[in-house]
Amino acid sequence: MQATSTPQKAGPASFNQLFGYPFRIFFLSMTVLAIVAIPLWVLQVTGAVSMPLAMPGLFWHQHEMLFGFLTAAIAGFLLTAVCVWTQTERTHGFRLMLLWGVWLAGRLLLAFGADLPEWLVQGVNLAFLPLVMLDAGWRVWQAKQKRQLMLLVVLGLLWLMQIGFVTRVDMTYSHGALIAAMALISIVGGRITPAFTTGWLRQRGLNADAVKNIPALDMASLFSMILLMASLVTGWQAITGILAIIAGSLVLVRLANWKGWLVRKEPLLWVLHLSILWVPVSLYLLAGTIFSGWPSNAWSHAAGTGAIGCLILGVIARVTLGHTGRPLVLPKGMVVAFIALQLAAVVRVLTAFDIIPWHPGIGSSSLLWVFAFGMFLVRYTKILASPRPDGRAG
Repeated sequence: MQATSTPQKAGPASFNQLFGYPFRIFFLSMTVLAIVAIPLWVLQVTGAVSMPLAMPGLFWHQHEMLFGFLTAAIAGFLLTAVCVWTQTERTHGFRLMLLWGVWLAGRLLLAFGADLPEWLVQGVNLAFLPLVMLDAGWRVWQAKQKRQLMLLVVLGLLWLMQIGFVTRVDMTYSHGALIAAMALISIVGGRITPAFTTGWLRQRGLNADAVKNIPALDMASLFSMILLMASLVTGWQAITGILAIIAGSLVLVRLANWKGWLVRKEPLLWVLHLSILWVPVSLYLLAGTIFSGWPSNAWSHAAGTGAIGCLILGVIARVTLGHTGRPLVLPKGMVVAFIALQLAAVVRVLTAFDIIPWHPGIGSSSLLWVFAFGMFLVRYTKILASPRPDGRAG
């Protein structure tokens, strides 16, 4: 996923180019959703607007962040990366348009489907993740890459949480989905973060050997997260709290081994380390919720805004540059966007603890979120809609 500098200029931007590779249309679409859905939620919860939602407002908000925003990011990254991993032809053109159409239909049905049959709204929304898994799974099977199977297993667990959420409208399953999402971060973040860090240090003649990746620790971290999700969903409170502390500690040790402070001068790298740091923070907050009665929306927003939101912005900023054949140099304003989103997570967690009053806390964290993804939209839309400067597919 590295880019090389080229003197050639990219061709003109076009709508069709968005369907040339999965990351293009899905990264752009999830960014638009991020910008639109959060203000709509704030307006809805404050009574300023009333939308014909197909589920209660709080649950709509949770679903769209986890199974709209997150799954679009997963589709864009996974269906792009798996083609590279397996050396298979990318999903593009009309086939990609159909897949994107399923995702988009899910968003529209939930936002405006109050009077529509439940089976229709639920069926369309539950169809997207299996289609993504089938596309990726077929390639993994053909290439006989057993290493990728655990990624598909965790995606399957995320889908099970979605089934429980949309059929029972129960927050337990959205919390389970947050843990599943952090398990995905454990896998994907554990691959790209130390690898990119090592590469950056080596290119500059620095101590790349300082970065340690311990496979046993990786597996322990992942499986502790899966056990945590199962315990949380089944309601075993004490076990859930203990597992949250164990899983958080394993992730923290793992992160320390990656030596993020060595790449503090490179925003495309420190944003990955700092975002993954929100995983143990959120898990310790979860343990505090269970053992000390801390507000549950503290850990859920540390996970959702801090770990998931911040990591997604960092990853898509890098992947978009790399896969469109551009140098890995952040466009103007993106460092500020990274900082703004980290601040949004801090403000939202402090608001959950009533350290910041609710209205200014919700308002300011939402504005910071919208600014961060708005900056990505401004700086990256043309890149996503334009051909590679070198003329290659991508």
